Amino acid sequence: MATLPASALLQRDKKTYQIRITPPCGVVTADELRQLADVADKYEVPLLKITSGQRIALIGLEEEEMANAAEEVPFRIGGHYIQACPGTDWCKMGQRDSTGFATTLNEKIGTLATAAKIKVGVSGCPISCAECHIRDIGFIGTKNGWTMVIGGNSASRPRIADTLAEKLSDEEALALLDRFLAHYNETAKKKQRVARYVEEHGIEAIREAMGV
Repeated sequence: MATLPASALLQRDKKTYQIRITPPCGVVTADELRQLADVADKYEVPLLKITSGQRIALIGLEEEEMANAAEEVPFRIGGHYIQACPGTDWCKMGQRDSTGFATTLNEKIGTLATAAKIKVGVSGCPISCAECHIRDIGFIGTKNGWTMVIGGNSASRPRIADTLAEKLSDEEALALLDRFLAHYNETAKKKQRVARYVEEHGIEAIREAMGV
């Protein structure tokens, strides 16, 4: 029997499971959609649901079916999710390549071990269609570079993220992300989300620790 995915969620009926697959930055190809449809048909998935984080949930699978289906879907299951807007590839408002930058982030931290789960938004302009200010970490494109924000949350205790740094190049943004995640992992409580971490430590102390 296939191994049960660690991120599988037991459903309301206490019998079936949900798994969430993560298309990189919410981007899919026609072939990947056909492969996913084949998996849904093969295992008679009762419900396919696109989530707020640009994931696709397969809901209502029996345990054995779910474990096998997880091996056949075209994308990874679980891990951190990184959502992005179309950016300069397509959108006339785009000022930075959000899709390309988010793809780099997905490869860099998509399965990275952290104190708690991380939700990342990457927006190509200040309109922020990727909801950066209500994500653990956000990158907002401007004509002068990336603005990095941290500490957002949209759950039962909503919080608007604080600005960590502005006018960052791609390289500077990635380096600052590395420093922040290392500091966060070293000093955060287990399973403490970034919003609660920023509330506890304060954005000024975090900026000082980051040297920004």
